Amino acid sequence: MTSSHPLLATSELPYGLPDYSAIDDADYLPAFRQGFAEREAEIADIAKSAEPATFENTLEALERSGELLERVAHAFFTVSSAHATRAIQQIDEAVAPLMAAHNDRVLLNSALYERISSVARQLDDLPLTDEQRRLTTRWHEKMTRAGAALGVEAKQRLTWINGRLAELTTTFEKNLLADTNELAVLFDDVADLDGLSASELSSARDAASARGIADGYLITLPLFTGHPLLASLTRAQSRERILAASRARGSRGNDNDNSAVLLEIVRLRAERAALLGFDTHAAYVTAGETAQTPEAVRTRLRELAAPAARNAQAEKRDLEAIAGRSIDAHDWTFFTEQERTRRFDVDAAALRPWFEAERVLWDGVFYAAHRLYGVTFIERHDLPGYHPSVRFFDVLNEDGSPQGMYVLDLFTRDTKRGGAWMNSIVAQSHLRGTLPVVVNNLNVSKPSGDEPVLLTHDEVETLFHEFGHALHGLFATVTYPFFAGTAVGRDFVEFPSQVNEMWVMHADVLPHYAKHVTTGEPLPHDVIERLTNMGPFGQGFATSEYLAAAWLDHSWHSVTQEQAEKIDDVAAFEAAALADIGLDEPAIPSRYSSTYFQHIFAGGYSAAYYSYIWSEVLDADTVSWFEENGGLTRENGDRFRQRLLGVGGSKDPLEAYRDFRGRDAKIDPLLKRRGLEA
Repeated sequence: MTSSHPLLATSELPYGLPDYSAIDDADYLPAFRQGFAEREAEIADIAKSAEPATFENTLEALERSGELLERVAHAFFTVSSAHATRAIQQIDEAVAPLMAAHNDRVLLNSALYERISSVARQLDDLPLTDEQRRLTTRWHEKMTRAGAALGVEAKQRLTWINGRLAELTTTFEKNLLADTNELAVLFDDVADLDGLSASELSSARDAASARGIADGYLITLPLFTGHPLLASLTRAQSRERILAASRARGSRGNDNDNSAVLLEIVRLRAERAALLGFDTHAAYVTAGETAQTPEAVRTRLRELAAPAARNAQAEKRDLEAIAGRSIDAHDWTFFTEQERTRRFDVDAAALRPWFEAERVLWDGVFYAAHRLYGVTFIERHDLPGYHPSVRFFDVLNEDGSPQGMYVLDLFTRDTKRGGAWMNSIVAQSHLRGTLPVVVNNLNVSKPSGDEPVLLTHDEVETLFHEFGHALHGLFATVTYPFFAGTAVGRDFVEFPSQVNEMWVMHADVLPHYAKHVTTGEPLPHDVIERLTNMGPFGQGFATSEYLAAAWLDHSWHSVTQEQAEKIDDVAAFEAAALADIGLDEPAIPSRYSSTYFQHIFAGGYSAAYYSYIWSEVLDADTVSWFEENGGLTRENGDRFRQRLLGVGGSKDPLEAYRDFRGRDAKIDPLLKRRGLEA
């Protein structure tokens, strides 16, 4: 079976890239089952060994185990998020509980836990490297937090909960994708889309055509509440239709309604936390993060919410003065663009011809990375992707040595989940002799034919942001797979990606890529100056919508098991939570409402969506460091790469930050950036 199965044998493609051209959907489940069986046999050998526990025969053996399962899982979950056909969704539904059960059989293994505990007790006397010591400590913490020390009955209940949660989160994501596709807004009359560019209209026509609609314009929905086109559409009724569709997702009482799904998720997470000795799921999650406690998160969110809400109200008054009336949620971004034009003479929509995707990628994203880190990107066309849109790039160091592979999947489609993200296809490890393969996914609309792909300024920022994650995954150089790539806490992982956004508007980068798609003329210097001078413009709204979502996440996961059982109305819970923190302004809806909050109910950010603002403290402080030390230089890039990106999870993240910065981060740069100073 191994010789004929494309997933069971190690891929012969560069870097161990899966040969997607040879993989059929039917190959995944058998490969998963064999991967589970092989890893559990390897774990059994470790746990039942008659030899005294040592680092080598326990921790290092554990890190060597599961190579097949990891290979299959990375290959499959890359596809299930980016090209989830009905067949892939069915496999995902089958795999989720199997994966949860397998993880429990490993993490709740009492004999394995005892051997790891034995090594942990000897740490002070063992001649281990710092990475080996941290690996021992982290595995012991991971198994303790997973429930390895619980009794038999508690473990049985915990296993059932984990399996059920795996099913529910998969259902949530499937429902959201289906409802997002179903709620795409169809316009018959092009006049209703007044304000859109030719490229945007072309994308809308193609979206309709792809669904068999001969005449019409289909506006598909992004993951977040708002929509980029709301800034341009001149007809209020059209804006209202789009926003209403976006906010209705997962809450319409149809087969895709996520209300009951998320309530069960909340209850089970609260019960699991109680089983593991924590008051709430938030307490369980933050105990393993740099925040450490829900109280620390709550304090940070509250101290930022009041000035954000104050600034948002000031912005609202300015917008209503322009509109000559009170404004609704669907009006906000439209009149914000008018206010931006009035105050700074900057029309965001008119800037798109200067942000042609290929030039942004090569002369912006790759250029900044080359200047900072000396790496070069070489596109290759000989490798099979899971979709025709997928692109591959060899990443070479300055001396020509291979660093890994970067994969880009830029365009939106009905089979791709919303948002933007980075994930690993192959993880780097000296122990296994592997180099990293990382992929960035975005949801950019693709125009017809050979028309150029023009990005919004927000999409440019998103590409730089996700590429920051990719650099983290590419540069982390560790021995053990446990620490590979972005294997750091949720409230630290966004830090490197946010730092990479600083190059979007940097004086040494922006002029290099912001050139008119037709004429090649650079973005005029006076326009750049006006963009730079906008400072915290619009940050009242941006900070408020984000903090509202972070507070919703925190509120859902700060309930005890007893409290969770009493919640039966999702909308009422949301309203009460937002009122509690003073972010219940009707014109500024939360960036995500609960029924389409994929990050926390179908992703890895439950009780951790606060991470973005938490990491931004480090980000803003780091941007100040770059500014103080000469900006875009190899010396600065090498320091950031070696002391922070390069350590992956092998070092305590805040210790790594202190090593890079020379001190702990200060919050002042963040407050200045977002206009939140007292």
